[in-house]
Amino acid sequence: MPQAVFITGASSGIGEALAVYYAAQGARLGLAGRRGELLDQLNARLGGGHACYPLDVTDAGALARAARDFIARFGPPDIVIANAGASAGTLTEHPGDLAAFRRIMDINVYGMAASFSPFIEAMRQTPGPRRLVGIASVAGIRGLPGAEAYSASKAAAISYLESLRLEMRGSNIRVVTIAPGYIATPMTEINPYPMPFLLPAPEAARRFARAIRRGRSYVVIPWQMGVVAKLLRLLPNWLYDRLFARAPRKPRDLLR
Repeated sequence: MPQAVFITGASSGIGEALAVYYAAQGARLGLAGRRGELLDQLNARLGGGHACYPLDVTDAGALARAARDFIARFGPPDIVIANAGASAGTLTEHPGDLAAFRRIMDINVYGMAASFSPFIEAMRQTPGPRRLVGIASVAGIRGLPGAEAYSASKAAAISYLESLRLEMRGSNIRVVTIAPGYIATPMTEINPYPMPFLLPAPEAARRFARAIRRGRSYVVIPWQMGVVAKLLRLLPNWLYDRLFARAPRKPRDLLR
């Protein structure tokens, strides 16, 4: 029986790479994203037969309707991947950045919960291992200058996924938290600074899928960034502040 996989943020970047990977494995896909024309193009590239859902993940009603349609077509999903995300530089001192701050938090945190919510009951009631997968970021491990909203949203996502993992304990659903480092996508190509251990999106998708298959509770990909993340956790605040206060900033104005 082919797997049924629902992916948000599927129109580009990591989501697109995951769709290509799972389609090659014979999975039946639900492709959700804001840009319907790109979803249709991706579906055609993948041979058609998948379900496309043009929507914004902050619209819980649209996600609930998509979930009902997906389950009617393909049955309860084996895997739901909450990948949709937004990134932009934000500075609290600029009142104009508050709108971007809210939008990033809504997409990266609320949108993740809204993506999982309409599937959980059906997944629990269906035999066999199931996965809820949240795409977080190493940026959520410690706050980065100029990325107040993005770091806060990814830290919140990591904690949310941990809470959800405890709630799902004892069921057939495993919650997988993936914290990527730098992945070559349209989101990262605008970064005006070096990106160590940059990973091509297709290779990242392959590694993500392996972690999902194993039901890893938490994994940083690539592993080198996992080592960096562990070291960052150990730094005292005075040393972290000294090292990172002048770090390069994310570009602003991308969500205006």
